Amino acid sequence: MAILQKLSPPSLTVNALAACAIFFISSLVSTQAMAEVTNDEKAQTAVHMLDYVSVDYPQFVKDGVALIPAEYEEQLEFATQAGTLVGELPANPQQPALLKQAAELRDLISQKADGKRVSDFANELRIALIRAYKLTVAPKDTPDLNRAAKLFASNCMACHGASGYGDGPMAKDLDPHPSNFHNEDRMRQRSIYGLYNTITLGVGGTPMKAFTELSEADRWSLAFYVNNLRITATQQQQDADVWKQRSSKVDFTDLKSLVNVAPEEVITKFGNDAEAIQRYLTLHPEALKRSALDPIAVTRLKLEQTLTAYEQGDKQSARQLAISAYLEGFELIENSLKNIDEPLRLQVEREMMDLRTSIASAKPAEDIGNQIGKINTLLERANEKLTSGNLSSSTAFVSSLIILLREGLEAVLVLAAISAFIAKTGRRDALAYFHLGWILAIVLGIATWAVANYLLTISGAGRELTEGITALIAAVMLLYIGYWLHSKSYAQAWQNFLRSQVAAALDKRTLWAMAGVSFIAVYRELFETILFYEALWAQVGPDGHSAVLGGIAAAAILLAILTWAILKYSVKLPLGKFFAATASLMALLAVVFAGNGVAALQEAGMIDSHVLQHFISVPLLGIHPTVQGITAQVIVLLLISAGMLLTRSQQAKAA
Repeated sequence: MAILQKLSPPSLTVNALAACAIFFISSLVSTQAMAEVTNDEKAQTAVHMLDYVSVDYPQFVKDGVALIPAEYEEQLEFATQAGTLVGELPANPQQPALLKQAAELRDLISQKADGKRVSDFANELRIALIRAYKLTVAPKDTPDLNRAAKLFASNCMACHGASGYGDGPMAKDLDPHPSNFHNEDRMRQRSIYGLYNTITLGVGGTPMKAFTELSEADRWSLAFYVNNLRITATQQQQDADVWKQRSSKVDFTDLKSLVNVAPEEVITKFGNDAEAIQRYLTLHPEALKRSALDPIAVTRLKLEQTLTAYEQGDKQSARQLAISAYLEGFELIENSLKNIDEPLRLQVEREMMDLRTSIASAKPAEDIGNQIGKINTLLERANEKLTSGNLSSSTAFVSSLIILLREGLEAVLVLAAISAFIAKTGRRDALAYFHLGWILAIVLGIATWAVANYLLTISGAGRELTEGITALIAAVMLLYIGYWLHSKSYAQAWQNFLRSQVAAALDKRTLWAMAGVSFIAVYRELFETILFYEALWAQVGPDGHSAVLGGIAAAAILLAILTWAILKYSVKLPLGKFFAATASLMALLAVVFAGNGVAALQEAGMIDSHVLQHFISVPLLGIHPTVQGITAQVIVLLLISAGMLLTRSQQAKAA
């Protein structure tokens, strides 16, 4: 590499400035040249120019006076060319707004406006352009800093020096002088993405060429490396201490959020110690993989993106991001939080649902921002409760036990009821259907989890859709079986049924319905249970794994005891009472499944949600305080009542 040049150090000569301006004019405005440039390159070049304006303009314009006229003219030219490039990009819904912003930026520079104002405006336009055209602004993989050191030695050291002070053996003959990567004031104004752009595009009119022969991964690694040269050993230790103290509250959740903000912006955006965290992560980018697993961090990031999209007028994207904030983040830790602070869990859940309702209602952006601020405050409280270190062994045990007990109870009730029915009636021909259902559910549940982990990326919406749809299907099947059982709960009806079915199997529809319920009762719980245990396993750390396994074992024993008790005492019931009790259980579960199914579809964003304020919430019974959920349960109750009345009417006629 030749050199990463400073575009505008005070020592630049007028000739160098003119050469730089001529280079950009000739290479970017020429029609023939532009025909050979891809749209992505145009957008990247515009972003590159805006980055330089944001960094350099404040140095050369003070109190409405251009301190170095040639430098000022260069900033004006960059802003003009950035606007030209934006106008030549493909049509985009955001393009008119971008062109307007570009024109306003040029006007501000023409008026020699305040340096910070111009810098902030250029940064806003740069970020908006990146989002509008979905530019590649982050490494695909973790940068390899060891390889970057070798690349720097072979490509950069001759000009920039072994330590990056701009004092390499070729530096004395270069004009402008190579960049000094230890210039703290300047480096704190540069984002890693800005450095990557310089390596990728070069700097016109200087010896700093574009290094397109290097792979994208190598260019990103170099950008990280040169950014880190100024960080001293003492600073590294201090930054590591800050990271340890705030690792659970990390402000950067992925490489994209790390590379797109300059250190000066970081302080304004996140707080005083955020710059230390950024420095630590640029030296240890692999740490982002660990922090990215933090559901709270994911939730915060998605909420920030929600507000940005809403402020830009993209209500649909804002709604989807708000849904993702819950599904891809908070939902994964709500079971753990439930065991520590159930009211807080419910409050966060309701506030996030209210946020989606507010977005759908097109409330002012300020109100949306206030709601997100309130949610972030609640998330901070949740974080404090969950991340005061790993979960204690007792909390890990209880969380593990409750996950399996809660998720498995519904399946056990259904399977035990069907099994007891088969044992009571002696219809052994039904066993094949019954066992086929739950065995297939286990096989398919594990297969789905494996595919989701190793071949696909299954979203939170996918999980909720699976749960919601299977719950509603189960509710319908339970209603059918419950009605069938209730219709046989009268002795005369059962005797008539037996006479009509001598030496014959049960009605095929009923058998397949039983197999279907057996399958769904297990499948809908199994996949979600696996996902919850994955999150809990990661959260408790190695020291808590034995407690999680202990909780699973305890829950399995409790479920076995419940199954045994149901089978033992239900089989001893008189035939009519057994059928009536089983039918009632099926009806109750149908109501529960209907409520939980609607709630899952609401969480997936498939059904609107209108919260009933001050209404009770009993998830165990499928009761969620929304108009849609309660309505679904009322409809199921009405169907149950209608079925009971119909059965009684038929029995009265038969008598």
